[in-house]
Amino acid sequence: MSEKLHPNAARVAEALRSHGVAGQVKVLDEAAPTAATAAAQLGCEIGAIANSLIFDADGSPLLVLTSGAHRVDTAAIAELVGARKVRRATPEFVREHTGQPIGGVAPVGHPAPIRTLVDNWLSKHDVVWAAGGHPHTVFPTTFDELARITGGTPAEVAR
Repeated sequence: MSEKLHPNAARVAEALRSHGVAGQVKVLDEAAPTAATAAAQLGCEIGAIANSLIFDADGSPLLVLTSGAHRVDTAAIAELVGARKVRRATPEFVREHTGQPIGGVAPVGHPAPIRTLVDNWLSKHDVVWAAGGHPHTVFPTTFDELARITGGTPAEVAR
């Protein structure tokens, strides 16, 4: 475990502190770019991993915090947010809007707020784990806290 946080993870840690979040950014021994790899390292169910997925919704970023047990239904979320088309964002689009790489996108710590949907399924877990701004970092949180710190809207994001 590293003592010094990557600059992206340090920004996330600061954003968490500013929102009064008690959970700390944890540095993992190995990268956890997927829910399965994160769950294996943390010893939790895959459904307790909050994937931070950035979509391109008619040219605007849309963050969907979804349970690792789900695949996002882009047609359903397009309908929810009133977009004509929602598609998976390119790595460049993700980095432009979050300042973070795919595989490590955190729910907070972005250059500007991003419209966010929070998967209702995450509420089934007392503790959920979200990425900390870098593929080697995560932090513990809750469904309610994720909605609060992101200004996110609870939603059914998978059908």
